[in-house]
Amino acid sequence: MLTERQKDILRLIIQHYTTTGHPVGSKKLLEDGIKSSSATIRNDMKALEEHGLLLKTHSSSGRVPSLMGYRYYVDHLLQPTKMAPDELSQIRQSFGSEVREINDIIEQAASILSELTSYTAFSLGPEVKEKKLTGFRMVPLNERQIVAIIVTDKGNAESKVFSIPASVSSEDLEKMTNIINEKLVGQPLLVVYHRLRTEIPMILHRYFQTPDGMMNLFDSMLGHVFEEKVFVSGRLNLLDFGISMNNDQLKSVYSFMKNTEELTTLLDTSEGVNVPISVRIGSEIGNNLLDDLSMITATYEVTGHGKGTIALLGPTSMPYSRMFSLIDAFRGELASQLGSYYRFLDG
Repeated sequence: MLTERQKDILRLIIQHYTTTGHPVGSKKLLEDGIKSSSATIRNDMKALEEHGLLLKTHSSSGRVPSLMGYRYYVDHLLQPTKMAPDELSQIRQSFGSEVREINDIIEQAASILSELTSYTAFSLGPEVKEKKLTGFRMVPLNERQIVAIIVTDKGNAESKVFSIPASVSSEDLEKMTNIINEKLVGQPLLVVYHRLRTEIPMILHRYFQTPDGMMNLFDSMLGHVFEEKVFVSGRLNLLDFGISMNNDQLKSVYSFMKNTEELTTLLDTSEGVNVPISVRIGSEIGNNLLDDLSMITATYEVTGHGKGTIALLGPTSMPYSRMFSLIDAFRGELASQLGSYYRFLDG
């Protein structure tokens, strides 16, 4: 159990260190308003060190926070700084008005958040389960290639080029388009996904001589609709976080940040405490490549359209009070931007 003075000392040391990067000694704490003698402050600092909350540096008598110290601070001492009106206005104005679909806004969010913080930022749109399939077309490019165009009611349009097996005729493609429009358009994507695994294979067996090949093509065309898109911005900012990585570690981190499935898992905090903003420090992130970093993850909700996620990955010495406030304001503005766009779609 920490005394109130020890809590104040820990809070001031973390606030100073995350701002300047310099160890903090008793003299600085006296200047910052701790009303005790230097000897008493040093004793409290030693006690905090024994609790595992501070570390003593070799170069001076000052102390720096430990990972456990940051954790205690975030859980018990963090007081979000108040965002200035001009900062809020900057966030609002950063979102461009020229957007073609929802993913443009989601991608833009990661870019803006990274630029505002100089950290690595992630953004994930509202949940796939809320979407419906509203349109499907196939446009021939040449004898053996088509473009499949898939549209959902949440403003997303997906297009992908496919090579057609020699055994598939133009009549087969027309039948497939009719099946998708008759059986799947207008249905929620989770229903579409389920029917692709159950009802559709039986229908294909009825209509086609080589149903397995058609099923693979069918699955390829619609399967990528169910992928969660995680947008990442500021990957190279990792090099500025002051952590030492060899070339192999850097390659592993960079490869990890291009893996959608792993990133989706990283951003999923559903098994943790149900709070809108969570802070994970070091090993709590759940990936040993990121053990020297901290991650702030925030959810946002667009009424009637599900929840999305934004996150910041930065050094453990990030200024938590400011970053907490920034991401809180940002998630509110992102929800507002998406809400306005959905209302525009609904006409």
